[in-house]
Amino acid sequence: MAEQLTLDPHADKNGRYEELIPQIEALISSEDDLIANLANIAAALKQSMDFFWVGFYLARTPDMLVLGPFQGPIACTRIPKGRGVCGTVFERGETLVVADVDAFPGHIACSSDSKSEIVLPAFKDGQVALILDIDSDKLNDFDEVDQRQLERLMRMVEARLP
Repeated sequence: MAEQLTLDPHADKNGRYEELIPQIEALISSEDDLIANLANIAAALKQSMDFFWVGFYLARTPDMLVLGPFQGPIACTRIPKGRGVCGTVFERGETLVVADVDAFPGHIACSSDSKSEIVLPAFKDGQVALILDIDSDKLNDFDEVDQRQLERLMRMVEARLP
């Protein structure tokens, strides 16, 4: 596949995901390197969905997430299990949609421009192996469409984990 995405500029959010996810699947299907695939996924999501920040945190130890490939402003490098939205997803192993990050207890403000967030886990051998963190500079910017489609994407990521 050429490293170019084609999306209908008039499609609604669900339609953009429906066009984007198969293209991401084709992009990563012939590449075995996890970091390369995560980098392309982050770039594709940022470019296609116009998110403020898109990135991955890798579970490098049982208690610590470490920054992986991302697109956007500089980010927090390490997040302990249970701290902030990402650390909470790491601890609970479930997707979190946060309408207003300032209202989330213990939120870690890597950027004051971030207003809402969705964070999704990917599992290997029953453990959280990494998380996808997406931030918006708008309040309440994520909904059930984002959650459903991004969870679908994370199942693809899981299938490619080494």
